[in-house]
Amino acid sequence: MKYSEDPNKQYHIQTGVGDVGEYVILTGDPKRCKSIAAYLDDAKLVADSREFETWTGSLDGIPVSVTSTGIGGPSASIAMEELVKCGAKTFIRIGTCGGMQLEINSGDLIIATGAIRMEGTTREYAPLEYPAVADTDVVMALDAAAKKLGAVSHKGVVQCKDAFYGQHNPEIMPAARELEYKWESYVRMGCLGSEMESAALFIVASFLRVRMGTVLLTLANQEREKAGLSNPVVHDTDLAIRVAVEAMRNLIKQDQEG
Repeated sequence: MKYSEDPNKQYHIQTGVGDVGEYVILTGDPKRCKSIAAYLDDAKLVADSREFETWTGSLDGIPVSVTSTGIGGPSASIAMEELVKCGAKTFIRIGTCGGMQLEINSGDLIIATGAIRMEGTTREYAPLEYPAVADTDVVMALDAAAKKLGAVSHKGVVQCKDAFYGQHNPEIMPAARELEYKWESYVRMGCLGSEMESAALFIVASFLRVRMGTVLLTLANQEREKAGLSNPVVHDTDLAIRVAVEAMRNLIKQDQEG
């Protein structure tokens, strides 16, 4: 069934076939799209609907798009579903997170290899036993890009949740004991950071047979705060953006070389 007033456009993101490239950089905040698109050649705004803003330009002559997904799994999954219907096949998410291991400092990058499904969206796609994992080619491209650009980066599992304040103020929540128990378990298992979108994107990408990876800026680290260690808040996502763009450029080159 078509819900969009324009039958050639997807209902939520309002793009159609030809509006986006096969390669797409995703970000939560619509206000971040323009600064990411500035790294593309001849980027133009092609759609602005709800929380979904889309720009399309090119890298080395190949169309590449940037789309915002808003906050959380439901809107992120909608964006990916509709972008794939428009022809997208490879995705990199640029986001932010809170660190969970003492060795992760504010400003470090985290490249997610998988995600803990502590959210609700993925339960409507797959049983909880099915893992939310990143595409290996995208992880390797992000890792190589981070090394080339001299970024301090960490690879591993991240936690995805639906309630931001459940993470930051678990002690005041009705489900405090469950939240605190799970958080401590994840820390002991070596989980690197906490965010809100990658689990949904990894699961939807697996279902749709497309490639998906994530690079995150560590804003701060509440475990370091608890330990009395230095813990400034860092907001500058430019390095994460440059790593994602370099990784996408490499993926394009690899695909062209077969």
